[in-house]
Amino acid sequence: MLAHKVGTNPVLRDPEAIVTALEQIREPLMVVRNHDGAVGLAAASHPAPPWQLVALVPPLYPEWLGDPTFGARYHLRFPYIAGEMAGGIATPALVIALGRLGMLGFFGAGGLSLTAIRSALTEIRAQLDPLRLAWGTNLIHNPANPREESRVVDLYLTEGVPLISASAYLAINANVVRLSATGLKRGHDGQIQRRHHLFAKLSRPELARQFLAPAPDALLRELVQRGALKPEEADLARQIPVAEAVTVEADSGGHTDNRPLSALFPAIFSVYQEFRRRYPPEVALHIGAAGGLGTPEALAAAFSLGAAYVMTGSVNQTTCEAGVAPLAKEMLARATIADVTMAPAADMFELGVRVQVLRRGTFFPQRADFLYQLYTTYQGLADVPEALKQRLEAEIFRAPVDAVWAETEQYFRERDPAVLDRAARDEKFRMALVFRWYLAHASRWAATGVEDRREDYQLWCGPALGAFNDWVRGSFLEPLDGRTAEQIALNLMEGTAVMMRVQQLRLCGLDIPWDYRYRPRPLVLQ
Repeated sequence: MLAHKVGTNPVLRDPEAIVTALEQIREPLMVVRNHDGAVGLAAASHPAPPWQLVALVPPLYPEWLGDPTFGARYHLRFPYIAGEMAGGIATPALVIALGRLGMLGFFGAGGLSLTAIRSALTEIRAQLDPLRLAWGTNLIHNPANPREESRVVDLYLTEGVPLISASAYLAINANVVRLSATGLKRGHDGQIQRRHHLFAKLSRPELARQFLAPAPDALLRELVQRGALKPEEADLARQIPVAEAVTVEADSGGHTDNRPLSALFPAIFSVYQEFRRRYPPEVALHIGAAGGLGTPEALAAAFSLGAAYVMTGSVNQTTCEAGVAPLAKEMLARATIADVTMAPAADMFELGVRVQVLRRGTFFPQRADFLYQLYTTYQGLADVPEALKQRLEAEIFRAPVDAVWAETEQYFRERDPAVLDRAARDEKFRMALVFRWYLAHASRWAATGVEDRREDYQLWCGPALGAFNDWVRGSFLEPLDGRTAEQIALNLMEGTAVMMRVQQLRLCGLDIPWDYRYRPRPLVLQ
């Protein structure tokens, strides 16, 4: 090891020694230069000739990343969130594990029954509420069944859910406004207090404007008129944003516009800055980043762009706590960044909305596209040629169309009979319901591990998972049984701080190997 002295401290110039020192991110470091122009690294001290101080690099804790007011607002130790993977993939166990770390997890309530959601909320609350730890759940836009969306809001209001991530919205509606405004009151200090804190996951500046602005007056008046809001709640809602945090969702798994974070975040950040100036400092308003976050370098880039917090998604599907079957997790653990594609979405099928899914090892994307082609070509199931109908029954449904409809009919008879009334009048809508049966079941087959349906698994997945798999290759996080939510989160945040320090030292002229990457290692929360 090449080393010289700065006072009593050695000056490190050997690449291996420099790497060892820079990874001690909680210790201050000193970059020094001698009269020959050689640059070295030393522990913080007063340099002695021939060394001169170039820069003093302060300690850097993962907890310090992002916006410190974000952690203070939600009682979080780390500015890290695990997103709400639908269908219960983001399980209560995942939310609880992150909550115990001082991180935030959103339960994946999308697509679940009210009974299942209520049970999950009870489980999470029993573990985290006594410890006063933050947690939340998802409200996903449901244009195909707005009554179901409204019932979920009713449940969240009854249960007093503290944090809600609203996702897949094309515009704000009465449901998000009601959830945001219910329970608003002034505290003893005169400040407006929320009962429900709304995060909005979005990927368009015009939608960010809707969530960052106060609720439209027309919507507030309507809610007051039908008794869904108190007049005083509506008055307070006119003074604060609908959502107090917006999560900029770049190229991600599931619903996504496939936008790169480096282009999307600045566009929405400028909208955020505009609205931040409109409100007094005491009004909480934050902006975070999601999509494409699977490595420390990616998280470091997000924080450098100005994110107050980061939200991971696809990488959590392979955690021990994720509600995905072992067979599906094995498929996900082999994914590369190129092993994803877009396919029709079950919840917005008729609108042509698409979601990003795994394509390696499954025929789901091709089969879902085939169903959408039939939907756009024909006016009803009776119009589908017999040869194509046989293909549907043999290859995709593996059951007669009539049997699929009977099961679909039973489902909506129990949950929303009004859907059946419309289907009786509209053959095209009835066809869409039959096709959505396959799309919905494809994700459940993956979650429950139906082995003979492996080629139909629908696994929401973005390229971040491929990058993550590459990063952990050869480490203790490569095997599935080592991929706990705790170790993934801690290593991502630790690695992010390390990579940000690497960049700091490079800017100071220190020669750090360009092939250096932080490697995952077992970490213990101190």
